[in-house]
Amino acid sequence: MKKIIVTGAKGQLGSEIFIRRQYIRNADFIFTDADTLSIVEFDNLKDFFEKNNPDLVINCAAYTAVDKAEDDFENALNVNAIGAKNISEICKKHDIPLIHISTDYVFDGTKNLPYCEDDAVNPLSVYGKTKLQGEIFIQESGAKYVIIRTSWLYSEFGNNFVKTILRISKEKEFLKVVNDQIGNPTYAGDLAEVILIIAKKYLSEEFWKSGIYHFSNEGQCSWYEFTCEILKIKSINTLVYPVSSSEFPSKVNRPKYSVLDKTKIKNTFQLTINNWRTSLEKCLQKLQ
Repeated sequence: MKKIIVTGAKGQLGSEIFIRRQYIRNADFIFTDADTLSIVEFDNLKDFFEKNNPDLVINCAAYTAVDKAEDDFENALNVNAIGAKNISEICKKHDIPLIHISTDYVFDGTKNLPYCEDDAVNPLSVYGKTKLQGEIFIQESGAKYVIIRTSWLYSEFGNNFVKTILRISKEKEFLKVVNDQIGNPTYAGDLAEVILIIAKKYLSEEFWKSGIYHFSNEGQCSWYEFTCEILKIKSINTLVYPVSSSEFPSKVNRPKYSVLDKTKIKNTFQLTINNWRTSLEKCLQKLQ
């Protein structure tokens, strides 16, 4: 029986992995979150790993409050970078492969073409900078790793853009949504399935090729277009107006264009990826 530790288990992605855990039938999953295992405390983390002796680790733990991170650098750094460093160093010591989740925010959004894995990184925000530092620590650790960068994550769990739009569309006569930020909405359920496909492959074949991969749903849109599709699918008639990002002043500089090129992950793992509209509809069927 293979043993898999999943950190950040109460978040969107960890929750989606939990409900799909039977995909790997010969595995014993150990789901942990900040209230049961702090990835920032090295000694406790080390003891937990040595006690449970996992065959694979999936790190979904992250500080994802992008706006809050601008005033909370230390905590964002601890979770996104130091936590990743701690996990990867322990994985290296015990030869445990690691699947780690990162973000499109490592890019500055000036390319205007889909970003490939080896494109230059230049994060604009504390969130992006701390996630990039986590990537660097993992690569420097010498551990066996797969880093998956994703974008615009949503699900039926936790707090996310889709659930926010559904809530405020019932409270307001009209919505203003930015139309000058372009990216890939990603259903966390689809990402969870891909993570489990990769995990199963490596657990069964005992083959590991470290690398960075991009995953999101196919197609691209603005937040405005994303909102319109959410309301259309749910037959909500609230008016939506496209506006510039300048109408919503923020401490955070977000990438204007962060579409991810998925060629590498599709070719490596023979994946077929759903269009974002298809996956959005699938998720919305679960949300009332």
